[in-house]
Amino acid sequence: MIRPFKPSDLDELMLIWLKTNCEAHHYIAKSYWESNFENVKELLPQATIMVAENKQTHKIEGFIGTMATFIAGIFVDSASQSNGIGKLLLDSAKAHSSELLLEVYQKNTKAIAFYQREDFVITAEKHDEDTNEAALVMKWTKTKD
Repeated sequence: MIRPFKPSDLDELMLIWLKTNCEAHHYIAKSYWESNFENVKELLPQATIMVAENKQTHKIEGFIGTMATFIAGIFVDSASQSNGIGKLLLDSAKAHSSELLLEVYQKNTKAIAFYQREDFVITAEKHDEDTNEAALVMKWTKTKD
């Protein structure tokens, strides 16, 4: 089930954030993510966060953070990936917006393919100064019925 963030979720979300960033972005030093942990923990509650929670176990399996129409990130625990959780989280954001933007590292081909399947298109390329990595800007626009 998808539900709004509760302050008591924060520690579990941060563990998912750190683990999935290290796994998905193996080309970026783990120390980069570790050094940003406390800053992200402080900023995360300022975003609109939706949480994917397993109905049976009540375990948090992932979350999405948005700021207006910008998706700051979708994070799904590795044990729960490829089970449709990312799509459910993305659909929850799509339901509340007519347009969404995000940035994804160019080397994260699995994420790029996921977003393209979900009708995001690449609109620009940029350079992430913090990581010295190429990134893509992607955009989704709701189709008129």
